[in-house]
Amino acid sequence: MSDGVPVRTALYDEHVALDANIVDFHGFELPIWYSNIKAEHLATRSSAGLFDVSHMGSFRFSGTNVKLWLETLATQKVSAISASRCAYTHFLDQNGHLIDDMIFAVVSEEEILGVPNASMIQVMWDWFSSHLPDDGSIVLENLSDETSILALQGPDAKSILSSVLGESNHVGRFKWQNIGQNDLGIEGWIQGTGYTGEAGYEIFVPNSQAALLWRNLIQAGSVPIGLGARDTLRLEKGFLLSGVDFCWPPLSEVEESAFLARDSWETNVPFGLDLEHDFIGKHRVIGHDQDDARWWGIRYVEKGPLPRPGKDVTSLDGTPLGTLTSGAPAPSLENVGIGIGYLQNVSEGEEVLVVASPRKSVKAVVVRPPFI
Repeated sequence: MSDGVPVRTALYDEHVALDANIVDFHGFELPIWYSNIKAEHLATRSSAGLFDVSHMGSFRFSGTNVKLWLETLATQKVSAISASRCAYTHFLDQNGHLIDDMIFAVVSEEEILGVPNASMIQVMWDWFSSHLPDDGSIVLENLSDETSILALQGPDAKSILSSVLGESNHVGRFKWQNIGQNDLGIEGWIQGTGYTGEAGYEIFVPNSQAALLWRNLIQAGSVPIGLGARDTLRLEKGFLLSGVDFCWPPLSEVEESAFLARDSWETNVPFGLDLEHDFIGKHRVIGHDQDDARWWGIRYVEKGPLPRPGKDVTSLDGTPLGTLTSGAPAPSLENVGIGIGYLQNVSEGEEVLVVASPRKSVKAVVVRPPFI
């Protein structure tokens, strides 16, 4: 990106041809929807959705001790992840604040592939670079500009992918493999990962092959999905959104920096945190009291203005409990309002109030995500 001009992915012309509503998303011109958010959301849950997520980054880490090196930075015990498997992790700074979360794939004992969030590519490049060994034993490569990423998600994803790339190119959940021989000549790699909570794949290919693969996956029955539905899909499953549900303090506005400056204990994610190894920022993670605020979900039990980011949550008697970071109607739950935020002194099943507007507080129940 340069001069503030949004970047167009290799699939931009495909989006225009499908009459997508295109917006500037973290400096990339990407579709927010093609038809409407609800229809695309439900299509992903019931059949298969196809997403252009080429705004996400792609890093390669390589070296003899690359797993042990990355483990010193990651909340995940990287050395325990075997070759051809993927895993989720956080990276914390010296103060214990969450910089970014990331899915990574262990290709071999000497190679790892990672996917930083779109707005964090440069930040994470700088962070990793600053922690490389002086002896040059670990090499960091940025594959982002040359790589397109297509996410095929939903219950029909396997059959659609098999019809396009062949059954040998199916991988299971959180598995990784190179793309093998196929009639289209598509190259790259494929992971059994995604951001919807559905079974599916993230497919990494050279930019020059992205449009060919995109068209064939649509012809085989997948539905193109925009970023709007991607957000409601991840919200229903309780997945964090970088910059929205947490934000590294150096990137925050002053008034929000304290509230969104969080760590892996506070985000309450039930995977990706291993306390049996040492990593940067661990001291903050293990230093919390049990009554500190953590990330909880709320689900409306009555009608009212929708829960939105920044809305306060109180007890039934009006005692402040916390604030939502994400919120929306849930298409899979007949558009009932759901939200996620940092709440303290609550328990699952407890009834609370969401201060949805100056005139209306809506009764909700505390939920441990996912919502579906």
